[in-house]
Amino acid sequence: MPEIDHYLRRRGLVALTYRSAADDPNGFGRSNTVGAYFGLTPKKYQSGETDRDGGVSKVGDAMVRMALFEAAHIMLTWAMRFSSLKRWALDVAQRRGMKRAKVALARKLVVVLHRMWMDATDFGWGAASRAV
Repeated sequence: MPEIDHYLRRRGLVALTYRSAADDPNGFGRSNTVGAYFGLTPKKYQSGETDRDGGVSKVGDAMVRMALFEAAHIMLTWAMRFSSLKRWALDVAQRRGMKRAKVALARKLVVVLHRMWMDATDFGWGAASRAV
C-alpha cells in the first residue's frame, strides 16, 4: 500500500522539521506557547472599543507551519486510524468549518510534539489530547 508508506514518511518529516526549527524544547515556558511561536494563533486587532481576531499570524518558521498544516489535513482526511485528536478536530470542523479545524489541529499537534519531546514519550493514539 503506497499511500500508507507515504503517510508514515510524512509523519517523520513533520517531526524532523519541528525539531530542526525548535532547537531547545526548554526555551518555551509551557507547551501551549509553541503554537504562537510558529504563527498558529490568530492575529489580534485592538483599538479603543474594537477587538477583532484575524487569520493566523504567520510569524515563525513557514516550513514548520506548512508541515503541521499538511499533517492536520492528512489526519482529518486520509488517516484511517482514529484518535481523540481527530475526534476533537472533527467536532471543531462541524462547529467552525474545516479550514479552522485544520489550523486548530495543527496548533494542537505542535503542542503534543513539544510535550512528547519534553517527556521523551511516544504518541498515544487514544490519550494524545489528554497530554495537552
